[in-house]
Amino acid sequence: MLPAIHRGFFVLPIQVADAATVLARANTKLDHIQTISGEIGTITDTNLNGDFMATMTRASNTQLYGIVRLLEDNISRVVLGKRDVARMCLTALLAGEHVLLEDVPGVGKTLMGKALSQSVAGKFCRVQFTPDLLPSDILGSTIYNASSGEFSFNRGPIFCNFVLADEINRAPPRTQSALLEAMSERQVSMDGHTHKLPEPFMVIATQNPFEYEGTYVLPESQLDRFLLRISVGYPERQFEEEILKTHRSGEPIEQLSAVASPEDLAEIKRAVREVRVDDSISRYMLDIVHATRESKELSVGASTRGILLWYRAVQSFAFVESRDYVVPDDVKKLAVPVLAHRVLTKSFAYENQRNLTEAVIRRIMNEITSPG
Repeated sequence: MLPAIHRGFFVLPIQVADAATVLARANTKLDHIQTISGEIGTITDTNLNGDFMATMTRASNTQLYGIVRLLEDNISRVVLGKRDVARMCLTALLAGEHVLLEDVPGVGKTLMGKALSQSVAGKFCRVQFTPDLLPSDILGSTIYNASSGEFSFNRGPIFCNFVLADEINRAPPRTQSALLEAMSERQVSMDGHTHKLPEPFMVIATQNPFEYEGTYVLPESQLDRFLLRISVGYPERQFEEEILKTHRSGEPIEQLSAVASPEDLAEIKRAVREVRVDDSISRYMLDIVHATRESKELSVGASTRGILLWYRAVQSFAFVESRDYVVPDDVKKLAVPVLAHRVLTKSFAYENQRNLTEAVIRRIMNEITSPG
């Protein structure tokens, strides 16, 4: 007889070889729910009305790697020749963070954001940021209902799973700051009430760094909310030729369908947190961060939040690469995208600030020896 515990539940550790024994109990008449957990995952054995249901609730990492590959392939069907950018966007998604796509107009920033969001079965909203955009246009507003005599909160586009903030630097600081609480705490506070945002939640923002007329520079506090700042870049000639062919009969993005569910993402995120980071790699990351604070070229170094997000990013990137452990190359690959927008140089030339900070981060990386 199986040992019963409080309220009709019991837990029995089993080995992989015992899976057949568990399934053989399917016809046994039980009047309660049996939860059996072991090395094969968690199996829920329900025998209500004589029926048996066994479900694996923890997918193996191999299955989860397959889902990540599907996401990457799905995005690459539309955004041709940019698999490296797709991997970076997936890194932010699986880390539960946000991404800023910064480049010249017309290279596929918005397309990358839409392809990423449409690859997951969730709600997508696009907000075109303009100088007259108000915080309530993003968050929502409280409206008086004359028929009921009560106030009701009408939710804004921020309550979507994926929010594409297009040309984010065209909105004034007041509107930009409306995103701060949502991006960091996954909630919106309005009129004394707190509203939780859905899961998954991700902001994919775009901006043109070479145009300054009619724009508002993102403050450091806003930039710090983005896990990665990356450039899309021009496609290679062979891929650009393929783009011409695929757009003859319409927009390929319109044919893109979801290949993963929010539940899949939740399972992957749990697995990402279990990716192993050796102590030597952690110390390597700390050496780099402390070097940014001591650098004579920088006025502001990377913060504690910066290294925490960097730590999550390398875990996520390792998982995107189908590994359950982090290697030094992961740290090097993500150093500039994660840290460059979190430090400030002593130069007063804003136009060249990005190039300067990225160059400093690379020099620091070259000066510090990585783990063997």
